[in-house]
This record gives sequence, C-alpha cells and structure tokens, in this order.
Amino acid sequence: MKRYFGFVLLVVGIIVAAVMTTRASSARALEAQRDADFARVQKDYLERVGWLRVNPDEKAYRQELSPFFKTYFEQVGAHHDRYKLGKEYDAYLTELEKRGEKDDRVQDRKAFYEYTRQVFDLMREGKYQPEWTATDKGMRLDVVSSEVVRVLGKPQVRLRLALWGAQREERTDGKVKKMVTSASFSTQWKLTDERGKLLGEMSAEDPSMKVDFPERFIAEFPPQMVLGHYDIDLVPNGVKKMEISFEVGSRAASGGDVTAAYVWKLDVPSDWRLGAGEQWEGATVTERPEEEIDPAKAAKK
Repeated sequence: MKRYFGFVLLVVGIIVAAVMTTRASSARALEAQRDADFARVQKDYLERVGWLRVNPDEKAYRQELSPFFKTYFEQVGAHHDRYKLGKEYDAYLTELEKRGEKDDRVQDRKAFYEYTRQVFDLMREGKYQPEWTATDKGMRLDVVSSEVVRVLGKPQVRLRLALWGAQREERTDGKVKKMVTSASFSTQWKLTDERGKLLGEMSAEDPSMKVDFPERFIAEFPPQMVLGHYDIDLVPNGVKKMEISFEVGSRAASGGDVTAAYVWKLDVPSDWRLGAGEQWEGATVTERPEEEIDPAKAAKK
C-alpha cells in the first residue's frame, strides 16, 4: 500500500510541476506579446512624430498637437485594455515602495516622477500648448510654460522646457539596460530697455530637473523627449525686452554632432520685473564698447 501511495505522490508531483511550468511559460509568452504590442505603439509614434519636430509652420504645429497626442494616447489606452493593465501610470512609485528605501534619494526620485507626470498629464489630457516653440536641426524646443514661483523664499521666473528629438542610445551593462541621451544646453539672456539699450545679460548651462529619459518614470511617456526648467531672478524694473538664445548640442551614436540654435524675443511681463528702486542681487559689472551697449549711438556713428 505504501508503495502505491508513494507512486501516487510522484504522479501528483509531476502533474503539479507540469502545470506550474505551463503557467510560467504562458506568463512569459504573454509578457513577450505585451512588450511587442507596446513596441508597436511606440514605433507608430516615432514614425509620425518626425514631421511634428521639424514643421517650420508654428501655427500648423500647434493645430496638429492635440490630434497627434490624442491618437497616441488612444493607442496606449487600447494596449492597456488589451492586456488588462491599470491606467494610473504610477508603476514607478510602486517600484520605489517595493524597494523599501527611505533615504533622501527616494524623495528626489519621487520629485522627478511628479515633475515628469505634470507634462505627461498635459499631453494626455489635450492641454499641451507651449508658450513658445521653434525647430532647428531636426529638434524642436518648446517653452512649455513660464510663471513666477518662490524658490527658497525668493521669487523667480521658471521657464519649463521640452526638447523633442535629441539623439540617444540604449546601452547594456551586464543585465542592466540604460538609455543615454545626448542633449547639452547653453543659454543666454539679453536684457534691454524699450529702445534696445543693453541693461544686463545672464547665462546658464543645462536646466534644472533635467529629465533626459522620461520613460524611466512613466513608460508610456512619448519617446525621445528631454524635460527641464530654468529659474531666473526677477530682472531690473527698466528691462522691457528680453532675448533668450538657446543652443542645444546632441551627438549621435554614429559619431555625428549637431548644434541647434533657437532665439526667443519677448516683451518682459510686469511680474518678471523688480519694483522701482529694487536692486538686482548678484549682478556683476563688466565693461563693453558704448556702441555695443546702445545701438542708437552706434547708428549715429
């Protein structure tokens, strides 16, 4: 009797192992199908986004934004429905919780997620309408928004940026895959009065909160974009016009280099300026030829 009982246990064990192996195999197959389907969605996006990045007609670009993102997020939604995935887009936060980390780096990572999520929601909800945009060398730069915020108790102007189309490459280090994006910024601000007289200049390199692989935080984020912002001090009261020159360098995996240049000329909003008599903190004085400071005098010569 014991001999038969042992045989029965053996048979049951084989059946259980077979079932578990089958389930594991089915799970892997389903995961592969899901990944392939999402890759198809991203491939379709990348095939359509090229014209949007290079279209020199600003009005046409703005008109095409909403239907473009609507199509992409409908495809994302259909993918989620097909594979019974949630639509909270918070898998990164779940990943952080599973790690059980409680140091400052976790808070920083959550901050980057929230920063990315704000732009993602604008696109997903059809509210992405940049304040200013320009295209050069196959890359488009958007000033997503500008607003006065308080940074460490001090009012500053925050310019939020989105760059489309910087070159990037996926690299593998052992079992770890990493996306390396090439996008280096150099930005200059030229401040003048209403007659064009130079009153001040500022410069900066890469923006703050630079997110060069948004899909790390939200897998469904539209591919090949870079996010970030500049916080600049309020400018002297006499400044009426501003010229912002952005330069973005990007290097392809094949070795080719490109530098895109963008110039935004604008009238300075009143809330970007200091009050009458308020001093511009941190300013340094440099000497310039008179005709470089005041174009009107150069014209007279």
